[in-house]
Amino acid sequence: MSKQKTNPNKDVARLAAEIVSKWKKAVTAEQEAKKRKMNGPGSSPLKAASPAAANEATKFTGDVSKRRWEVEKVDTKRTGIPTRDACIGLLYNGLAYLSNEPSVHIIIKAMEVEAAAFTAFKGETPEYKAKLRSLFQNLKAASNRELGPRVMSGEITAAQFVVMTHEELKSAERRKIDEKLEEENMKKAQVPMAEKSISDALRCGKCGQKKVSYTQAQTRSADEPMTTFCECTVCGNRWKVCYLCLLVLESADDHSSHKLLQVARTLFSIYRSKLCNQNIR
Repeated sequence: MSKQKTNPNKDVARLAAEIVSKWKKAVTAEQEAKKRKMNGPGSSPLKAASPAAANEATKFTGDVSKRRWEVEKVDTKRTGIPTRDACIGLLYNGLAYLSNEPSVHIIIKAMEVEAAAFTAFKGETPEYKAKLRSLFQNLKAASNRELGPRVMSGEITAAQFVVMTHEELKSAERRKIDEKLEEENMKKAQVPMAEKSISDALRCGKCGQKKVSYTQAQTRSADEPMTTFCECTVCGNRWKVCYLCLLVLESADDHSSHKLLQVARTLFSIYRSKLCNQNIR
């Protein structure tokens, strides 16, 4: 706390000096009381220290999930500028969430962070407001409970805190999860994909277009024809057909006899309606 007496922010330095002064008075009063008690019951009792001085350095004992400066009646009007004072209150609520730190420690840290953001973003700019809202949300995140204590302990200084990126603000656990997910996606991306062919002989039963890609796989016994997996490149509809149907259809072009074309289409229609027109889930 004594370090804050030399803080560049005059408001923080003044508040820190007041706290140290009250703390010294409280300690002195307690020592005098002990001396008088040791001298015997006849000595005159010393006037007790003020409740405010005694309570300021004590840990918070209420419901830490509902801590707010409004409820604790903390004075957030420190700069005389409504926007900045509101941001100090916002930071107080974020730092106090699930914390048992004394109110006076939290308000000092909130003032430090706000002052650092005001300096870093050159005044009450949109970036200044957006950054403080982002910091508040990260402080309140249930998955990032280590952030607040790190700021309060000084492990993360106010100047560092206000310029941390989204990635830097993440908890160690969250970073591990994201790294694992990225690694899995990289492995999937490196798996060679089967090359798809495009056929204009197949017609999509959903949109009627003839822009259909297909891949083939042997899904049944070796003496059975391969199964062709089709996907419409227009609407994304997917189905599968017998490879024999595909061969017949591809051999039937505009120069083929009308009878061959009719047989191919009939055969394909039978396979699709009875065996092959199954949507892939």
